[in-house]
Amino acid sequence: MTKWVYTFGGGEAEGSAGDRDHLGGKGANLAEMCNLGLPVPPGLTIITDACARYYDDGRAISEELRSQVKAGIEKMEAITGRRFGDTQHPLLLSVRSGARASMPGMMDTVLNLGLNDHTVEALGHDAGDARFAWDSYRRFIQMYADVVMGLDHEVFEEILEDEKGRLGHENDTELSAVEWQHVISLYKRVIEEELGEAFPQDPEVQLWGAIGAVFASWMNPRAITYRHLHNIPAGWGTAVNVQAMVFGNLGNTSATGVAFTRNPSTGENELYGEFLVNAQGEDVVAGIRTPQNITEAARIASGSDKPSLEKLMPEAFEEFKAICNKLEAHYRDMQDLEFTIERGKLWMLQTRSGKRTAKAALKIAVDMAEAKMITKEQAVARIDAASLDQLLHPTIDPHARRDIIGSGLPASPGAATGEIVFTSEEAVMAQKEGRKVILVRVETSPEDIHGMHAAQGILTSRGGMTSHAAVVARGMGIPCVSGAGNLRVDARNELLLAPAITLKKGDVITIDGSSGQVLKGEIPMLQPELSGDFGKIMAWADASRRMTVRTNAETPADARAARSFGAEGIGLCRTEHMFFEGDRINVMREMILASDEAGRRASLAKLLPMQRSDFTELFEIMHGLPVTIRLLDPPLHEFLPKTEEEIADVSAVLDLKPSELRERVEELHEFNPMLGHRGCRLAISYPEIAEMQARAIFEAAVQAARETGAAVVPEIMVPLVGLKSELDYVKACIDAVAREVIGESGIDIEYLVGTMIELPRAALRAHVIAESADFFSFGTNDLTQTTFGISRDDAAQFLNTYIQKGIVEKDPFVSLDFDGVGELIQIAAERGRRSKNGLKLGICGEHGGDPESIRFCEETGLDYVSCSPFRVPIARLAAAQAAINGKG
Repeated sequence: MTKWVYTFGGGEAEGSAGDRDHLGGKGANLAEMCNLGLPVPPGLTIITDACARYYDDGRAISEELRSQVKAGIEKMEAITGRRFGDTQHPLLLSVRSGARASMPGMMDTVLNLGLNDHTVEALGHDAGDARFAWDSYRRFIQMYADVVMGLDHEVFEEILEDEKGRLGHENDTELSAVEWQHVISLYKRVIEEELGEAFPQDPEVQLWGAIGAVFASWMNPRAITYRHLHNIPAGWGTAVNVQAMVFGNLGNTSATGVAFTRNPSTGENELYGEFLVNAQGEDVVAGIRTPQNITEAARIASGSDKPSLEKLMPEAFEEFKAICNKLEAHYRDMQDLEFTIERGKLWMLQTRSGKRTAKAALKIAVDMAEAKMITKEQAVARIDAASLDQLLHPTIDPHARRDIIGSGLPASPGAATGEIVFTSEEAVMAQKEGRKVILVRVETSPEDIHGMHAAQGILTSRGGMTSHAAVVARGMGIPCVSGAGNLRVDARNELLLAPAITLKKGDVITIDGSSGQVLKGEIPMLQPELSGDFGKIMAWADASRRMTVRTNAETPADARAARSFGAEGIGLCRTEHMFFEGDRINVMREMILASDEAGRRASLAKLLPMQRSDFTELFEIMHGLPVTIRLLDPPLHEFLPKTEEEIADVSAVLDLKPSELRERVEELHEFNPMLGHRGCRLAISYPEIAEMQARAIFEAAVQAARETGAAVVPEIMVPLVGLKSELDYVKACIDAVAREVIGESGIDIEYLVGTMIELPRAALRAHVIAESADFFSFGTNDLTQTTFGISRDDAAQFLNTYIQKGIVEKDPFVSLDFDGVGELIQIAAERGRRSKNGLKLGICGEHGGDPESIRFCEETGLDYVSCSPFRVPIARLAAAQAAINGKG
């Protein structure tokens, strides 16, 4: 018999933290807290495998699972002294999701399950508080009807707001038991009217409806989007945690809250969090009420006049603080905790590794390593390499004039400028149009995940530091200002109302997620300094790293930026990019349009000093480091004008008839240029092009060596080779030019000639090609295209559909296809080195900056990865992590 259910409570548990894959993160950590003797309400976890079975069996719940859940609830009843569905001492339940990877707010939750028209009376009598019981019942109806029955929660919010207005109440807490009963009658009536069925009174029906809904929420649109953004496989599924309810809404001696053992924005070693008195947990994260600070120090710093938990409930606070210290020491990482205080009694509802900004992650890792809590290698392994991108974005210039129109909480650091939009759909549309926007909302919800990802930053008028907007923005690494109470969001009329100004959709604002300020207009920004904790982590990473990290760069600005980020050379200089600037494009066009070799050579003579100057500057910037220069790769028609207007302009510059130019453009047009007359094929058809580029490279090497005093060893890369004979032909041209320049300069030039492996045939014949090559650089962009037989430019039309339907897990142009493209790389690496011992191997496609692809490169034994300048720190860290993991 399969064990579908694991129980916990009463100081013991059937599972532990090591069972994360089956119990999910929440279930595993609840079990671990029980094993540590912490106060955890008893419960049970339905394993993640049941989620897959749920979908495989057409959403059927097996009798075996029902039987095991029943037995688990009987254990909960024995521990609590309450019975599920009892009309004297009812046991109420929470039903929550719990995937192995944290997905905050993406899936569904049901609280207060087990209440009906009879048990609500018993709960009120048992608690001695009828108002509390009826408040809990209305919460349950609203949540269950939304999550399980599919009736939007806003229907209930409208009813409640209307009733509060009629009764003259401002806050929910002002409603009496009798008034809640009337609200509940209205809730039930609208359910019957809208859905044609009554709200279920049978607790068993409620339980299995909620369990099914949590399973089903694994495949809701926002969860799918979140998994896609965070590379979480759909096949993992979610566990379901059924737990005895404890109540933070039992009067002024009760409370609920969310806390972090360290500051998730800055990484400071200080307890950080918020709580609400007389509330349930959903109230804190929903941003409906303004929460209070947990510590007195935080209260003073925020200027709040509401008492902290430390002052209001000192005994519970001290116990909570001790538990925080114990859990952080046990897990050796910052913890994100949820807790409830029920009439003075503290209960722990969750602990997990807390989401944090990249800045905070670095500080926490460094502090813990220096405190000997973890090793330096563990500190390096702990940082999400992709998150370093957060540190590479601009911040507001401190000397800039700030036209402050409002302020809120500094929920996620960094600064962003953009046009105001009020819906997630507008944010997505703006992104597609290339416009930068700030998503402005009263508060965000999980349904806004796509819009939040498309925006430059988030601004909300409600919500705290642990609201949905704050938590998700920090995880995404985008700036967020939440709870800007002095601003009013009028989404219906698309207006943002500030005390002294009214802004409309399309107006530009800047938000500072580090200070909480909201500013009118675009504000000057500064690039961050990558030192301090960043510098320490990167130094530790470099000490652990085997592969070197180069950059893809052809401009001096990119080369300097990459070197400042720690690049160890250039792995790909795309020379064609150098021909598009200024007047060069017209000289290039003149060369392409020449009717004979003599005409081409005349134009190339004009391009030679330009190329030589470019290469000299790159060699000087990268002095002492390798520079790989790729010969001209794209088909020639890409340099020619396309529209009639462009043809007319270029004709005038080149002194040609438009008809002649149009005819030549048509001659050079290719139906499938990716597989056409490009790469080494150009060098074979027009060797004079390769000769000019080789001469420019060698002369630049001589000049740069004289300027810097450091020998330059250029690496010349021949693109799109599929045959050894192709490489032999082009290499002979290069060698001939090298002999000429050496003879003219009197300086011996050391150089390498290699090829870009970007065709399946080249990978399979690598042992032959290696006989003529000094190095291989895998061009994974084209290797992916030619292996799959799909064009990167057109693939977006169907790849998203493939991902949504589970045909592929990831976009193969973003993260390397290990099974197909990866196997070709492995074949080429093994065969190439078998033919030539010590053959240098690298990767220079966009995958060179992807952490998962870098891990593959480490496992395959490549010598280096090359990526865009701003991804160099990511690649350095990912390469170190791959090496560390390889040791394990």
